[in-house]
Amino acid sequence: MAVRHQLIERSPEQVWEVLADRDQYNNWVVGVADSEPGRGDWPDVGSDLTYKVVLGPWTGTGRTVVRRALAPHILELEADSGPLGTARIAVEVRPWGTKDSIAILDEHPLRGAAGSLHNAAIDAFLQVRHRSMLNRLAEVVERSTARTPG
Repeated sequence: MAVRHQLIERSPEQVWEVLADRDQYNNWVVGVADSEPGRGDWPDVGSDLTYKVVLGPWTGTGRTVVRRALAPHILELEADSGPLGTARIAVEVRPWGTKDSIAILDEHPLRGAAGSLHNAAIDAFLQVRHRSMLNRLAEVVERSTARTPG
């Protein structure tokens, strides 16, 4: 199971500002480059974006669709990486104390090759990817938003 968490020294609302900004997507999602707006108003359910997927020497295209959004706490996405299949990516943002947040990232294959080949080695890879993703998310949030006084 690929679940990881990260302390972010900002409020859930401040974390949500970054999650809800379609233009910030490739700044915190590992393996994604050159994201472009798709349909709808991100992060409304059904809205999407497209991007390049870069995994080592392999480059492809991807599309991510918002499947569930409950501001400022839950963003669930379905990422479609073509031949690799689709994955459910859920970010839950919980308050931590009075000023901080805990972001929990949960990713699982849904369809295609990723689902068929899912095993402990893939989960280990996802753990490393998630550590990097959550660190990047924290950096983007903490760099782009001011600390709440108090």
